[in-house]
Amino acid sequence: MANYFNGQYPSVEDLRSRARKRIPRFAFEYLDGGCNEDVNLHKNTAELREVELIPHYLRDFWGSSTKTSLFGVEYDAPVGVAPVGLQGLMWPKAPEILARAAVEHNLPFCLSTVTTSSIETIGEITEGRAWFQLYHPTEDSLRDDILRRCRESGYQTLIILCDVPTFGYRPRDIRNGLAMPPKMTLSNMMQILGRPNWALRTLLHGQPTFKTLTPYIPKGLDMAQLGKFMDQTFSGRLNAEKIKPIRDQWKGKLVLKGVANESDAAEAIRLGLDGIIVSNHGGRQLDAGESSIKPLTRIAKKYGEEIVVMQDSGLRSGPDIARSIASGAKFTWMGRSFMYGTAALGDRGGDHTMTMLKKQLQQVMEQLCCERVEDLPKHLVEKTAH
Repeated sequence: MANYFNGQYPSVEDLRSRARKRIPRFAFEYLDGGCNEDVNLHKNTAELREVELIPHYLRDFWGSSTKTSLFGVEYDAPVGVAPVGLQGLMWPKAPEILARAAVEHNLPFCLSTVTTSSIETIGEITEGRAWFQLYHPTEDSLRDDILRRCRESGYQTLIILCDVPTFGYRPRDIRNGLAMPPKMTLSNMMQILGRPNWALRTLLHGQPTFKTLTPYIPKGLDMAQLGKFMDQTFSGRLNAEKIKPIRDQWKGKLVLKGVANESDAAEAIRLGLDGIIVSNHGGRQLDAGESSIKPLTRIAKKYGEEIVVMQDSGLRSGPDIARSIASGAKFTWMGRSFMYGTAALGDRGGDHTMTMLKKQLQQVMEQLCCERVEDLPKHLVEKTAH
């Protein structure tokens, strides 16, 4: 099934348009929206695309390879499936679909604490090659049990999240009753009736739930009680005191996601972390913040030799991956793009999107006459400060 490609949807924007027509509005708006007025959501992609690359047409050239190594593992392209919450709400079994596709395409898949598949299920699908993103629990015992389950399922890399000290102010989700957790209003029910394929598949697979958290959630909670439980169970505010015990007991690679400035990058190095992901949570947390490419460029230049620097937020294409790598990222992550593909094309959406992105990146590298991913920074147009 790997290398499936549907020529009707040759771009992420095509997949986004198709996804909008296939899933209820409340689910699409949860996936698609940012916070407040969506300023940073749009800046992420727009400012990334201000990065320009130089082709070298007359040099000797023997072809391009998109393969790259990350933490000692070789992947087929420098892009992974970023963690996304409530994936099964947007398309039934979305985490499983994307995890299987990632295995077939030899790309990393990262599971979120608050998505709709369990640590064990994804561990089995990926044969222990998945990553896990931890929302920090308020209780140490819960943290330790989640880490135990990750170890026993073979996970090698753990991401800890630092950019959710509070949930972002997301007007669409508030209006749709999707702040956390989802609830079915009359408006939402009408939207479901207008998407019969989504409704039938959801009926077949069952209402999406927080599968990783199921062992810890008291039985019989209604939606309001579940929301209160989630608020009491997780504290997104991270600091050195919370990171140290995780570093002590997690023997695999440990990555900090949500880094947006040089001082946090320096602290990650001091605490012995293996990598950082420069990210603004896809523009879903701080509308007044910088786009992710700006701190990525500064942090990679200052600390790229001391820690593995990666990026997510705003990437929507193969050229975007090339722009990020050229700007100093060692690896990139995409969340919405893969979810658009899954919502648009169902079981084949992950495979199509990965095939498409690899084709796009291959074309860019061949056009640049760039043989290796790690050579992309040599093609960067350096901007002069005014």
